[in-house]
Amino acid sequence: MIGSTEWVEKNLANLGSKAVAYLNVDCAVQGPGLFASATPQLDDLIVEVTKEIKDPDSEGVNVYQSWTATNKGVNIQRLGRLDSDFAPFLQHAGVPSLDLYYGEDYPVYHTAFDSYDWMIKYGDPQFHRHVAVAGIWGLLGLRLADDPILPFNYSSYAAQLQMHTDVLGKMLDSGVSIQPLVKSIQELASAAKLVEAEIKKLKEVTDDNLLELKRRSLNDRLMLAERGFTDADGLQGRKWFKHLIYGPPEDPKSKLSFFPGIADAISRASGMAKTEGQAAVQHEVWRVARAIQRAANVLRGELF
Repeated sequence: MIGSTEWVEKNLANLGSKAVAYLNVDCAVQGPGLFASATPQLDDLIVEVTKEIKDPDSEGVNVYQSWTATNKGVNIQRLGRLDSDFAPFLQHAGVPSLDLYYGEDYPVYHTAFDSYDWMIKYGDPQFHRHVAVAGIWGLLGLRLADDPILPFNYSSYAAQLQMHTDVLGKMLDSGVSIQPLVKSIQELASAAKLVEAEIKKLKEVTDDNLLELKRRSLNDRLMLAERGFTDADGLQGRKWFKHLIYGPPEDPKSKLSFFPGIADAISRASGMAKTEGQAAVQHEVWRVARAIQRAANVLRGELF
C-alpha cells in the first residue's frame, strides 16, 4: 500500500478535482463467491452490472442471482478497513471507491503457494470466474466513463448513514445526542431527492442548448459530494485519515466499523471523567454531522 499511498499524496490536487471513482482490483479471483464493498452511492450500480454478467459457477443465472441467493440478499460491505489500496483514495482523498473480487477467503495469500499452479488446480481451474469479474469491472468502467450522468445514488448513502446512526444510538448513553446526525442525514436525503428529480428532467430533455453544461454541473456535484465527508483536520491524533464516515478505528476492538472519529472518542472516553468523555464524543458527533451537511450542500450546488 506504500505505492498507492505515495501516489495519492503526490496527485491529491488532481484527484480532488477530477477523480470520479476508484475501482480496486488487487485480487480479482481468490476462489468461489462474489465479495463486494463500496461507498454507498455505488450500490445500485453494482447491482445493475451484476445482473448483466453470466454467473461463472451456475448455469442459467446471472451473477446477481447467484450472489443474492448465497447471501440471502444484496451484501455490500463498507470500506472502513485498511487492508488494500482503496484506503488512500477514499480515506485520505475522499474519492468514491469500490472493491470487488471472487473468493472472500484466500488462505495462500502472500505465501509461497500463491501461484499460477494453485489457481489452475484450486482457485479457478477453467478461469470462468476471471471472465466474470473482468466483465463486471469492464461494465463498471464503461458505465462510469460513458453514462451521460454519473450513476451515483445518494439516497442510498443517506439510508446507510441512518442505519449507522441507529447502531450508534444504541451504544451511547443519554448524555450524548445523535440528533445532529439525524438532522444532517435528513438534509442529505432531501438533497439526494432533488438531484434525482434533476436527473429525471435532464434525461427527458433533448433540445436544450445548455444540456451539456447542465449535465456537467450535475456530474461535478455528484463527483464532489464524497469530498464533503472529509475534514482537513483529519481524525484526532491521526490527521492523515480525512474521511469522517469510513476509516479504521484507532482501537482494533472497537464495535464501530464507521464514524472512526466517534469510535475513537468512545474508546478514549473510558479513561476520562463521565462528563468529559461525553463532551468528547459529542464533539465528534458534531464533526460528522457537519461533514454530512457539507455533502448535502455540494449536491445542492452550494459552497462548503
